[in-house]
Amino acid sequence: MARKALIEKSNRTPKFAVRQRNRCKLCGRPRAFMREFELCRLCFRGLANKGLMPGVKKTSW
Repeated sequence: MARKALIEKSNRTPKFAVRQRNRCKLCGRPRAFMREFELCRLCFRGLANKGLMPGVKKTSW
């Protein structure tokens, strides 16, 4: 879980646009971020396994 201070800091507009950091919408994790879903890999996997994300299917081969 990300620290609340860092989440609040990332919500502010940065001095320069390059300093913006992508964070998960659910937990605030900055790493392993998936832009298409705006979630980290952990939240994405949890929601996909529960079937809460339409169009996402678990693959097996």
